[in-house]
Amino acid sequence: MSIDWNRRTCARRGHVTYAPQEPDLRSRLTVDTHLGEAWRCLRCGDFALGAPLSGGPAAHAPLVPRGKVLRDLFVLRFLALERAVRGVFIVLAAVAVWKFSNSQDAVRRLFNENLDVFRPVARHFNYDLDHSPVVGTIQKSFGYGHHMLLIVAGALLLYALIEIVEGVGLWYAKRWAEYLTVVATAAFLPLEVYELTEKVSWLKIATLAVNILAVLYILLTKRLFGLRGGRRAFDAERESASLMEVATASDEPVAPGVTSGPAVSI
Repeated sequence: MSIDWNRRTCARRGHVTYAPQEPDLRSRLTVDTHLGEAWRCLRCGDFALGAPLSGGPAAHAPLVPRGKVLRDLFVLRFLALERAVRGVFIVLAAVAVWKFSNSQDAVRRLFNENLDVFRPVARHFNYDLDHSPVVGTIQKSFGYGHHMLLIVAGALLLYALIEIVEGVGLWYAKRWAEYLTVVATAAFLPLEVYELTEKVSWLKIATLAVNILAVLYILLTKRLFGLRGGRRAFDAERESASLMEVATASDEPVAPGVTSGPAVSI
């Protein structure tokens, strides 16, 4: 079942109505009902009771995102949330590394003491803590110097900043954020592929697949780097989706009092 993105958005945000000054076009966008005048929504095409939200020359009508544009905006905001959440977790990791760098010896002693406590329990379940890859990785980190750990924390903070900036920009559908997301995500794809050669996991495969799909989706739908006509074709596509332009080009005006066609919203 296909989603009507126009009506879905109007149900959440309300209709967008506009009263053009041109008499012929004005008559196509309004009807009189027994409850009062109703104006055609520029987004979903339904008629909404009440005075229009704004008015003026048809050329100054708001360019309302519709249809495919709304669907693309939904996908971008999903990616924005994913980037923002990831950025927050990376910030927490950076803080943890920074705190660890300031109390490295105390953390090492605490870890070794608790390791001795859990060693008999691990043996009972036939798990060798002395040869555990997780324990080995933790113990290896104790050998890193304070300066190196600070560099790692700083790199994590920079990475988190990029993710959060991407998230904010994508939420507001900024074109620079789309470019940043494509470049930053594509730059880390070789590293993700390399990690799969080291150890395969479903999480790594899913993350790689999502990032590849995100890069391809943004590249093609937003026509970045000149693809599919570039920025000019992208703007033309958005402008052609304007219901005001559709109404202007219509050969059959919407006659007052009609009962067929788009429903009147009450």
